[in-house]
Amino acid sequence: MAGRGVYASRAFAEGEMVVQYCLRHLSREEYLALPEADRLFVHSYSGERYLYPEPARYVNHAEHPNTAQDFDEGRDVAVRPIEAGELITTDARKETGS
Repeated sequence: MAGRGVYASRAFAEGEMVVQYCLRHLSREEYLALPEADRLFVHSYSGERYLYPEPARYVNHAEHPNTAQDFDEGRDVAVRPIEAGELITTDARKETGS
């Protein structure tokens, strides 16, 4: 993968929290006022817009990710063992809730 990414600083077991984040809720006006570069890190969940903080904004998408997003708890959880130094990935298509 090209560009930025988040790498495991240690090994993680399946089911363990890998990344914790505090999403910032954005109104429509706040979203429109964001610099274009920051809009890349805004995702919707349950019909609302949220800005991802660092380092969570740099977790890359993968069709076969090593984490799953838990929006209710604000974290990514390992779906399989992850080795130290491994790129952290998630399925970004699952970011939009209903």
